[in-house]
Amino acid sequence: MTLSQTARPDRAAPVYPAAVLWDMDGTLVDTEPYWIEAEHELVAAHGGVWNDEFAHQLVGNALEVSAQLIIDKSGIELSVPEVIDALLLRVIAQVEKRIPWRPGARELLGELGELGVPSLLVTMSWRSLADTVVRQLPEGAFHALVTGDEVSHGKPHPEPYLAAARLVGAEPGACIAIEDSPAGVRSATAAGVPTIAIPHVVPVPRIEGAVHIDTLAGVTAADLTTIVSSVLPSR
Repeated sequence: MTLSQTARPDRAAPVYPAAVLWDMDGTLVDTEPYWIEAEHELVAAHGGVWNDEFAHQLVGNALEVSAQLIIDKSGIELSVPEVIDALLLRVIAQVEKRIPWRPGARELLGELGELGVPSLLVTMSWRSLADTVVRQLPEGAFHALVTGDEVSHGKPHPEPYLAAARLVGAEPGACIAIEDSPAGVRSATAAGVPTIAIPHVVPVPRIEGAVHIDTLAGVTAADLTTIVSSVLPSR
């Protein structure tokens, strides 16, 4: 697939990406505070030491990596699977009560669906949490999901974004990724996907292949290719 155009009689036809590849935590939904709260609760329950500086180091990473960092930094005596399960239970419980959508995300996702531009979720959260979020959206909002428990290498490795592009039959350079974390931006750009970085909980350094914006509020589907125009691969 390549970039597509939809004709308009009164203006130049907008160019849409072959697919939009969405991060979830911090990009689609503001769940990073849920994760940080869960980390504090878990570590405190097991007599360890935790703080927000440690928590911010985990943002965007594969859950296995984050769990090991929690064990190493906090001193709690749990296994990686035990940490992951405990965190997921806490975060899913919060999401089931309330999903805090990020500004402009649902509106853009809905417009892309109306235009027939596929959206794929590319998250290091596991399928159980991703499904909980996606159930709150209209059926078919996402063409497919790539989750942290279904890849061999998590972000910042390029595998998750390469897998997403394959699922929709698109070249990575014809897609656009939307991310909020350093690990996520590095994953997408390493896969060759032009990336929109929207820093949220933690700063995102300038990374080749990514363009920074402040918010998705007011961003339309027709804006996406224009936003990343300076980092699109030459054809």
